[in-house]
Amino acid sequence: MSIQKRFSASDLERIKAAVREGESKISGEIVPVFVERSGFYSIANFRGAILGASLLFLAAIFMDRYAPDLAAYDRDPLFLFMAVVAGGLVGAALVNYIEPLKKLVLNQTHLDQATRKRAESAFLAEEVFNTRHRTGIMIFISFFEREVIVMADRGISKVVEQKEWDNLVRGITSHMKQGKVVEGIEAAIKRCGEILLEKGFVQTPDDINELRDDLRMEEN
Repeated sequence: MSIQKRFSASDLERIKAAVREGESKISGEIVPVFVERSGFYSIANFRGAILGASLLFLAAIFMDRYAPDLAAYDRDPLFLFMAVVAGGLVGAALVNYIEPLKKLVLNQTHLDQATRKRAESAFLAEEVFNTRHRTGIMIFISFFEREVIVMADRGISKVVEQKEWDNLVRGITSHMKQGKVVEGIEAAIKRCGEILLEKGFVQTPDDINELRDDLRMEEN
């Protein structure tokens, strides 16, 4: 699914309003970043090809043993080779275009590593660090992996315990499982504002909006 199709115009406006409200009393910046997928996962295509080729080869063995009259053509080595190659190509194609299959052949380590790497890249690309007192917070959601990462710049992370961000992540993922993504994001943004107020990051008279409030959405 395209990342643009996951949110309606009203959904996006609700999230933007939540950011404005969350930042209204704090000297910090909240940056939501949404991506459809964090990695290309070429290894998934490779595994799909191996799986497709293996299944077809096993099918040929089964036919040769239990239905020899129907499998006479299987004894041609060239035919068997071409059939196995075709099975591999079909397996790779299915995994490439059917996302549940792609996710099925990947392990959690691949998903975690790709999401973390993409989040770190987004933190730099969106210049979340570019505030006077290093008080930026990024809420990163990768939908294919169904993973959420909250990253705070050093001005905040040195006084806010990691468990606060872990609670935010659990809240968003719980809402995602219920099909209430926007509500989960709104609640997380609100909580970010509350955490910063609790830690003394109060807006000062000379405070300015250092990072734009619009949402960051990327397909890949």
